[in-house]
Amino acid sequence: MTRMVNCVKLGKEAEGLATPPYPGELGQRIFESVSKEAWQLWLRHQTILINEHRISPIDPEARKFLEGEMEKFFFAGGSDMPGGFVSPDQLK
Repeated sequence: MTRMVNCVKLGKEAEGLATPPYPGELGQRIFESVSKEAWQLWLRHQTILINEHRISPIDPEARKFLEGEMEKFFFAGGSDMPGGFVSPDQLK
């Protein structure tokens, strides 16, 4: 049976994640209140942050930055796009 959550990002009930996607307390909060769909939105946003800021997720400072952005993305009103970012869709 599919696990449902009241997704804090989408504001609706949706299919939940199978396991916590991140270690620790933040991962557990995400598991309990973020849907699969919203997690996929975060993964796309995280990729943009990594590419635009030219950071490596194995760098401890970069991971700390990404964790803070993840917290904002799901629980504090959203994570901003990097300054000057232009979506490929906007270039058409």
